[in-house]
Amino acid sequence: MMIATAHFRNTSCACSQRQSGFTMTELVMVIVILGILAVIALPRMSDSSTFRAAAFQDEVAAALRYAQKTAVSHRRLVCATFTTATVTLTIAAVNPAVGCSATTLNSPDGNSSFARSLDATNVTTTVVGPIYFQPSGIATSDAAGTTIANFNTTVTGMTAITVVGATGLVYVN
Repeated sequence: MMIATAHFRNTSCACSQRQSGFTMTELVMVIVILGILAVIALPRMSDSSTFRAAAFQDEVAAALRYAQKTAVSHRRLVCATFTTATVTLTIAAVNPAVGCSATTLNSPDGNSSFARSLDATNVTTTVVGPIYFQPSGIATSDAAGTTIANFNTTVTGMTAITVVGATGLVYVN
């Protein structure tokens, strides 16, 4: 009868054990990188006026696109009227129309101003009076649709929003 003997290894040898973790150098480098990012990125993130201006520019462009598409789909004259901090859309009651009626196209959230700036960002525009989107989709400077015109609208600090009169195309430069 044979007796089995167990062979034991020396478990105290440091070479057979692997420790996992970060070195002190790696931890210090991560802290230094986070400090640099905090110094550079946080001041830019805390000034949200640029973000608000960009959001308002997007709202203005969306309002103008909505006005053009509504004019075509409803076969009615749609007017886009600007103030320093809002864009309001109105639609004519009948076709042909001599002007837009008091029927306001409300924004998706139910407000009468389709686009509005919360911090009174100024809108600079070359438009004198409203932009008239005809039932055919073109943009004119008069309700009768006789004067096709291109329009440029600029939100302060942003690039221009252009409306191409012959097609009604709205794009941000």
